[in-house]
Amino acid sequence: MQKPARKFSVRGLLMGTTIAAFGAVALMGPIEGIAQSAPATEATSVAWTQPANLADLIEQVSPAVVKITATIGGTNPAMQQALPDNIPEGPMGDLLRRYFEQQQGIPEQRPRGQALGSGFIIDSSGIIVTNNHVVENASKLDVTLKDGREFEATLLGVDPKTDLAVLKIDADEPLPSVQWGDSDTLRVGDPVFAVGAPFGLSGSVTAGIVSARGRDIGSGPYDDFIQVDAPINKGNSGGPLFDAEGHVVGVNTAIYSPTGGSVGIGFSIPSDLAKTIVSEIAATGEVHRGWLGVSIQNVTPDIADSLGLNAPEGALVGDVVPDSPAAKAGLKAGDVILSFNDKQIKDVGDLTIAVAEAEIGKPARMSVYRNGETLDLTPEIAALKSDGTAMAQSGGQSQGDIAALGLSLAAEGDHLLITGVVPGSEAAMTGLQEGDQILSVNQRPVATLADMQDQIRQAKDAGRRAVLLQIRRADGMYFVAVPLN
Repeated sequence: MQKPARKFSVRGLLMGTTIAAFGAVALMGPIEGIAQSAPATEATSVAWTQPANLADLIEQVSPAVVKITATIGGTNPAMQQALPDNIPEGPMGDLLRRYFEQQQGIPEQRPRGQALGSGFIIDSSGIIVTNNHVVENASKLDVTLKDGREFEATLLGVDPKTDLAVLKIDADEPLPSVQWGDSDTLRVGDPVFAVGAPFGLSGSVTAGIVSARGRDIGSGPYDDFIQVDAPINKGNSGGPLFDAEGHVVGVNTAIYSPTGGSVGIGFSIPSDLAKTIVSEIAATGEVHRGWLGVSIQNVTPDIADSLGLNAPEGALVGDVVPDSPAAKAGLKAGDVILSFNDKQIKDVGDLTIAVAEAEIGKPARMSVYRNGETLDLTPEIAALKSDGTAMAQSGGQSQGDIAALGLSLAAEGDHLLITGVVPGSEAAMTGLQEGDQILSVNQRPVATLADMQDQIRQAKDAGRRAVLLQIRRADGMYFVAVPLN
């Protein structure tokens, strides 16, 4: 699905999260000497309280919170194994090493640096949750526990679209761990607290409240952040946000800041979204999401009025991908999707998340408004991998050359629609984006995945180093040369 662009100023995908202190408020009655316009009525007593014993909770959960040190740069150890083991030391050895790296496509060594972040052990076997931006481009990952023990971690997998990553460390005994909580039950004003390593200061604890729910900050297609009043700082990224019972209800991820410093507006990934992704990565190393095959937009008040809707809610279908689950179920352009699997759809974000979480290969329940009537449709949801390769298939045959570019495509009328771009891929480096339309390849029109596959193979057979794509997006048409691996 293609979502319209959103605007939100977020300064840095952080490395941190902290939260402001709890307090108490006394509710004041009428002040003597001031006339009351109406007789006082009996009101329910409301008090603002903090967790009964926050110190006990901290003592219980903090051993499972870890500091993560990511070494950035240098040759990837897996790549290093491909080099001959008899290269001599000295200038001649350096020349030979660079020669072999270039011949085998191994990136040159880069200056080493370090990035600090936080994480938490969600399983006593050593499964650790953190942010993707903490471990991104790392050649080595080290984990430090509260008791000082250090482990080198293995990266099990990442999900850039939700900024989540899963690591694994091996210990001789079960490790302290924490449990997921239910983020859906959180209300604005509920007390929360965080433990992490801001600026590398392990075991730092802060507390505050939930400021808002369902925040879309424009960081990805699955934005549904919990906003907290906590001062989030570098080093806390990937750390846990706890509820008053000591359960993890969020993964601290980003801050809003006009200056780069904390201004008390932080964002956490809800646990109900994170735990499903983490479980799948831990089990398979990747994430599979549902795909419906529609282009959607929000319903404005004017659109709602023109269609006869009671409220500006739902997701308006702008286009339906041919032969997609939506098309097979009978969905049409101009339909308004009101609910999906019994979840009310208020905007495009609700539908994007609902489809992504739907069970692949199973029929979904979808309520649609069309021409003044409400229809019930049951599309069978297809799979879309988070790495953008799952949709690069046609007729059951793998489109490996397309996936090698880092593209996920779907046929859409007389062109191809980019449904995903792998971060760091050749396609991403040239600026291609999800939602772009590919009109031609090497100046030949393409309307199917097979068309594009043929053009890539012809370019390779001719010894070309790149393919020329004609791209159409909202602000015009462009030609983009994408290098071939």
